Amino acid sequence: MIHSSAIVGAGAQIGANVEIGPHTILGDEVTVGDDTIIGANVVIEGEVQIGRGNRIGHGVLIGGEPQDVSFSAETRSRVEIGDRNLIREYCTIHRGTKDGSATTIGNENFLMTGAHIGHNCTVGNNVVIANNVLLAGYVSLANNAFIGGGTTLHQFTRVGRLVMVQGSSGFGKDLPPFTLAAERNAIFGLNVVGLRRGGFTAVQREEIKRAFKLLYLSGLNTKQALEKSRELKWTELGREFFEFVEEALKGRGVCPYHRSTE
Repeated sequence: MIHSSAIVGAGAQIGANVEIGPHTILGDEVTVGDDTIIGANVVIEGEVQIGRGNRIGHGVLIGGEPQDVSFSAETRSRVEIGDRNLIREYCTIHRGTKDGSATTIGNENFLMTGAHIGHNCTVGNNVVIANNVLLAGYVSLANNAFIGGGTTLHQFTRVGRLVMVQGSSGFGKDLPPFTLAAERNAIFGLNVVGLRRGGFTAVQREEIKRAFKLLYLSGLNTKQALEKSRELKWTELGREFFEFVEEALKGRGVCPYHRSTE
C-alpha cells in the first residue's frame, strides 16, 4: 500500500507487498524489495537498492549526498541495503563519495534511532548499531558487532567480528575481532559472553584467548606479536584474528589494551 500523499518517482521499482507511509519521497532510481515497510516522512534519493523484508522508520534519509567537501554533485554513487534490516526513525545513510562507489549494509542488522552511516561505510550482517552512533566515511563493521549508543568511529576505522563496544566511546584505531572495547581507543578484554552465545566451543574460545594473549599480554609490541604468530599453528579463528591485525598495521593500527591502575 502506498499512501496517497507519498511521492514515488516514475522510475522507482517497488516490489510486492510494500508499504509506503505518508509524505514519504522515493526517487526515480530507488529499488525496494518485496515485503518492505517504509514509514512516514522518509526520503530515499539517488541510486538506492533495498532488499526484501526491511522495516524503515519515520524520518529516515537514505541516499543523501555524502558530507565530504570534495564531493561533486555529478558523482554517480549508491547505497546498497540487504534483507530484513530494521532501520529505526531518523537514521541517515549517505551514498558513496567516489564515482561508482557504494555504502553497503548487509542483512538482519538493527540500526537504532538517530544512527548515522557515513559515505562508503560497510556494515556486515547481524550488526547492532545503537542510538546516535556516528560512523564517519569508510568505516567497516564486521558481522555480529555491537556498537553502544553515542559511540563515534573515525573515518576508515575497522571493527572486527563479534566486537562489543561500550556506549559513549570513541575510536580512531581498529578493533580486533572478538574483543571488548570502551572509552577512547581502548581494548578491555574478550567478548566472552558473545562468544558463548555465538556457539563457539571451549576449544575455539581457548584459541581466541591464546591469540589475544599473544597480541596484548605477551610483552611484545604489535609487530613482534604478529611475527611470533607466524611461527605458531592456528585454526581459522586465530588466523582471522592476526590477519585483521596485519591489515590494521597498514592503516590506523589497532587499539591498545587498557591496563588497570587500581
